[in-house]
This record gives sequence, structure tokens and C-alpha cells, in this order.
Amino acid sequence: MEKCSGHNPGAVTETRLTHEMHRLATGLLVDAVDRDSVPTESLALFRDFVVANLRHHHETEDAWLWPLILSAAPGTARLLDELSREHQYLEAALDRLAQAEIHGPTAGDDTASPAGRPSSGSRTALRAAALEVRDSVRGHLAHEEPVLFPALRDHVTRDQWDDFSRRVIASSPTVAGHLTIGLFEEAGTPEEVRSALVNLPDGLRSLIPAMSSQAAADLRVLRGLDS
Repeated sequence: MEKCSGHNPGAVTETRLTHEMHRLATGLLVDAVDRDSVPTESLALFRDFVVANLRHHHETEDAWLWPLILSAAPGTARLLDELSREHQYLEAALDRLAQAEIHGPTAGDDTASPAGRPSSGSRTALRAAALEVRDSVRGHLAHEEPVLFPALRDHVTRDQWDDFSRRVIASSPTVAGHLTIGLFEEAGTPEEVRSALVNLPDGLRSLIPAMSSQAAADLRVLRGLDS
């Protein structure tokens, strides 16, 4: 069986970049919750992006990637089971984040933020949920990477990885998909981003410049740079 070999093989490079994107996104969500300048609709869309993409990420690992690794390395079963249990904990945290209400200003409230922006006092539950997800993701990835990266190098062929990558792309959430491009570009080098996007369909590949531009604008809003 041909192995993914060599320094920073594609499977490890793409996975590391995806993990860095999730670290960056969950940290930015916590920061954005604390900014009164961020419009309600921008905050809600970014929250939905974080929830959908994290769910998709761990679901595709459990359903498709773990079986690939187990078929070649049955001895990893206990470690992968532990990671899947952490996915279940993260799923519960994502439920709380998805259900946290994002309020707009109250009519007649002199302390309300400008139109279309939530007041900071209404964000307590949202911030708590965002913090829980951020910290859960950081802790989980710290456990997962020492297990997953060697397994990708040693037990997943290039063809298997390409097939997995295409399935992940084909089933990816559509909510604010352009933000994935923008966050990838912040989290990795141009070469790493090209590697991660190599299996994009041609029709989507032609949209990358426009998606990148839109993502940059939206991320500036979330960081309060255009307020």
C-alpha cells in the first residue's frame, strides 16, 4: 500500500490547516461577541458558520476518516474512540452555541447599541457558549493531532486521502462558505492553501478570488475594523 510519505504530506498539511482555521474561527467568535460594533446579522452568520463547519469536520472524521485509519491500523481503535467521545462533548457545546439568542437593540432603550447591533448585556449566554466551544476545540485538537498526524502519514494512501477530501468538499456546509477561504488564507501559507483547495471543483475554483475578497471584508467587520 502506498503511504503518504515525505515532509508535510498533503494529508497532514490540509488537516493542520483546517485545524488552525477552526482555532482561529472559534477565537474570533469570542472576540466578536465582545464588540458592540459588530452587527447582529454578521455575528449570527459567523456563529452559524462556526457551528456548521465544526459539526461537519468531526462528523466526517467519525464516519469516513476513522474507518480508513482503523482498516490499516486496528491498534488505534482505543485512541480514536476517545477522540469520538470528545466529538460528542463538542456536539453538546455546539448545540448550546447554536441555541444562544442574539438580541437586537430594544426599542426605546437609550442604552441600546446602534441599529442592527446587539447590546453587550444581551450576549452573556452567547459568550459563555462561544468560550466553551473555543476551549473545547483547543483541548480536543491538542489531544487529536499527536494521534492523527502520524496515522495520516503512516496509514492513509494518497488516493484514499484525495477521495476523502473530495467527499468532505462535496458535503461541506454552504453557510458563509467564503469565510473558509478567508480563514484558510489567514491560517496558512499560499502553498498550504493551494494544497487544501486542490480538490475543489473547477467551477468553485474560479470563484476563489471573489470569495477571498468578500471574506476579507466580512472578517474586518467581525474584528471591528470597519465600524
